[in-house]
Amino acid sequence: MIINHPLLGPRDSAEFVYMGDASLIDRPDPDTAAPEDWHAYAYLRENVAGDMQELWFHEGGDRSWLVVTRNTLTHEISSVALARDVARAKGRSK
Repeated sequence: MIINHPLLGPRDSAEFVYMGDASLIDRPDPDTAAPEDWHAYAYLRENVAGDMQELWFHEGGDRSWLVVTRNTLTHEISSVALARDVARAKGRSK
């Protein structure tokens, strides 16, 4: 599988580590989150059959984090973005 890195161009997926559902970007606020919020964040995930946003870490390269939109049935990748840009677009500063 080839991941089209936004900065480095096409890369083999062997350079990356799959890190899970991209909803992990939406971490609860440590000052206001209830225990139920942390439980949902840590343990509850949807098992999507189709397009899903995933976090991938470029371990064998520039060590960047990416949000990859991939079809879990066909493995076709429809988009790739830097995770920091996705987080900023969602109103996160990290």
